[in-house]
Amino acid sequence: MAREFTTVGVIGLGTMGAGIAEVFARNGVSVVAVEVDAGALERGKGIVAKSTARAVGRGKLSPEDAEVLHGRISYATDLAELAPCQLVVEAVPEHLDLKKKIFASLDLVVGDDAILATNTSSLSVTEIAVATKKPSRVLGMHFFNPATVMQFVEVIRTVVTSDDVFNDVKALAERLDKKPVVVGDKAGFIANALLFGYLNHAVSMYEQKYATREDLDAAMRFGCGLPMGPLALMDLIGLDTAYEILDTMYHQGRERLHAPSPILKQMVNAGLKGRKSGRGFYTYAAPGSSEVVADGQSPKGSAADDPGLAKIAKVGVVGSGTMATGIIEVFAKAGYDVVYVARGQDKVDGVLAAIKKGQARMIERGRLTQEAADAVNAKLTGSTTREALGDVDIVVEAIAEDLAIKQELFRDLDRICKPGAILATTTSSLPIIQCANVTSRPGDVIGMHFFNPAQVMKLVEVVHTVATDPAVVATTVALTLNIGKVPVQCGDRSGFIVNALLFPYLNDAVKMLEAHYATADDIDIAMKAGCGYPMGPFELLDVVGLDVSLAIQRELYMEFREPGFAPAPLLEHLVTAGYLGRKSKRGFRTYA
Repeated sequence: MAREFTTVGVIGLGTMGAGIAEVFARNGVSVVAVEVDAGALERGKGIVAKSTARAVGRGKLSPEDAEVLHGRISYATDLAELAPCQLVVEAVPEHLDLKKKIFASLDLVVGDDAILATNTSSLSVTEIAVATKKPSRVLGMHFFNPATVMQFVEVIRTVVTSDDVFNDVKALAERLDKKPVVVGDKAGFIANALLFGYLNHAVSMYEQKYATREDLDAAMRFGCGLPMGPLALMDLIGLDTAYEILDTMYHQGRERLHAPSPILKQMVNAGLKGRKSGRGFYTYAAPGSSEVVADGQSPKGSAADDPGLAKIAKVGVVGSGTMATGIIEVFAKAGYDVVYVARGQDKVDGVLAAIKKGQARMIERGRLTQEAADAVNAKLTGSTTREALGDVDIVVEAIAEDLAIKQELFRDLDRICKPGAILATTTSSLPIIQCANVTSRPGDVIGMHFFNPAQVMKLVEVVHTVATDPAVVATTVALTLNIGKVPVQCGDRSGFIVNALLFPYLNDAVKMLEAHYATADDIDIAMKAGCGYPMGPFELLDVVGLDVSLAIQRELYMEFREPGFAPAPLLEHLVTAGYLGRKSKRGFRTYA
């Protein structure tokens, strides 16, 4: 039977430590909170008071319960006050020597049966443990910020952590209404190991001027449903903290993708640490503020307002699959006349039938009127011949993801379409310049990468090649805005923004599973509960399709020749076995 904890200690009352103390007190546990001096102690008290006041204001906590909570926390500046504690959680800054010194001191203070836990997010728990005389009672208890809200806790056991200690702390985390996952002592554990590789990759994109900060953040928010974009999240975490975590992970694992991007060190040295300093990747109204204010990098006006843009009145779409059908509907809903071309009359009719079927569902739910549906459908003209595209202002192709097939189409569109017509591809991974080069007008060729389902997903990656005319880029961006989507601009390289950031993260998750570091369930929980992701990596891989994921990862590897991008062998083996995810009823999980 798990131990009943009645008194715990918390060392360090910054945002994280104060949150941990509050979590314990909210759940009926007496807390001894320790800081280095009286000033720090008062600041810590203030953080707890502000947090509980906010909870009372939102109706999450009654004034009476808040008073009881505060009564459960005692404050001290002397570690000796921790003597009666059954568990002590350390939450001081991420400096190994400091943590080791604290743990060595705790040996002389607490009882022999007391458990010592570190809230480190990246440092070696084993190295901290061996600073004590009894490393078997030391483990990691990694809360996520804000601790009062986030349900996820990583419980990190070292090779010497006793089973009883581990089981007691895991049971305590569950008592606190948290979702504990079990991990070994590896740099970054689960969440940070996966999260910070992705964040560092995004910083590299920004540093290379591949995309703006706004476009990088919008791409991952609207393309993947993430609660925050990577650069905004870095500002929230603190660039100094992010640098320390990445540097620690790199030195432990020697994974080049964890080596902090040089710009991070430069910004930290310049005092640009994110929200806490008032400036990081973005500029804020004041230190500690979340309000972003305009600066020299902020976009100037809206592309849709540019009077020099080409006029788009008639749109062509080639294709009849799910993506093409969605794109056709999106343009028609926005008021554009749409000519769509499919192979055979049955496919032409199938597109209209699919659109009408979706409209019927919306009408039934009261989200669309029959009149509005009829107006959309009146904008549609289907054809079985490409010659029907002769007078359109832009053609968007959404056919098979095969370069030879797309090149044949673009040669034909070059012949058919009027001068000045924009030729766009929805490819998610193929080189757009190779489609442009088979035409006599490479300046008119651009990527317009919608996300599936196109009717729902807000993001469109507008992808320019080295040959794309800037006026074509501006017109395409304005068109994207006019159809109610969020355009992000980037260059013509494998994966563009979203896939280039998403799939290495998914591949890293597979490598983690392959190494038996954690289960698929725990990894999914970590990223959903710890990072707020809408789906865990293995849920997402099974939805996307393991074969599709492998193909994209291979493209990224061949493009960048980055060893860390090499597809995980386990992913290759599952695809070879025919385990492709939901569509084959078996992938990382089995489906009915």
